[in-house]
Amino acid sequence: MADKELSWKFAEDFILERAEIAQARLHSIELGIDAVSPAMGAQLAVIAAATAATNIIEIGTGVGVSGLWLLSGAPDATLTSIDFELDHQQSAKKAFLEAGIPANRVRLIAGRAIDVLPRMNEQSYDVVLVDADPQSVIQYVEHGLRLVRTGGTVLVAHALWRGRVADPAQRDDTVTRFRSLLAEIAESPAVISALSPVGDGLLQLTKL
Repeated sequence: MADKELSWKFAEDFILERAEIAQARLHSIELGIDAVSPAMGAQLAVIAAATAATNIIEIGTGVGVSGLWLLSGAPDATLTSIDFELDHQQSAKKAFLEAGIPANRVRLIAGRAIDVLPRMNEQSYDVVLVDADPQSVIQYVEHGLRLVRTGGTVLVAHALWRGRVADPAQRDDTVTRFRSLLAEIAESPAVISALSPVGDGLLQLTKL
C-alpha cells in the first residue's frame, strides 16, 4: 500500500465515532446507503463548529449519519434535512431522538430536493451539505450558494466519486459532472474553495 493510502487509512481509523453515530452507520450499511466516512464526518463537525453554525441544511438525509456529525459540531444548531426516501428519514428521526437531540431542532422534509430547494430562503443558512443524487450535484451547489450566508460554507460529499474523478480514463456522466463542478469552482471569485481527499472527497466552498 502506498504511503498516501496508509495516511488516508490512518486518518479514517483515527476517528472514534460516538455510539449513536456508529449505530446509524451500521443501519446505513444494511440499507446500502453510502454515508460519509468517519473522517469526513469529523471534518463536517469541525467546519460546523468553526462556522459557529446555528442553521444547517443538508441535501440527502440518509439515516442520519451526516446530520449527527454536523450537530455534534454545532450542538445548538437547527438542522433541516431534505430527502425523497421517507423510510430513510424515519430511521434518521429515530437516530436523532436516540442521540438526545430535541425534535424541534431537526426539520425533515420529504421530497425531491430539486423541487424543495427553490422554496428555501436565501442566505438563511450557515452550512449547506450536499450529499444526494450526483446527477444533480451542480444544481444543488448552485442552490447551496444561494441559501448560504456570506461567510457560510457549502460542503459537497463524495466529490472525488469513488476515486474516479482523479482518473483521466474515467469519463462517465457522474465523473464528468463532478469535474465540471470543480473546474467552475476553481475559477469562481465568489468563493474560497478547498478539495480534501478525506473519505470519498470533500469539496468545501466558503461564500465571500
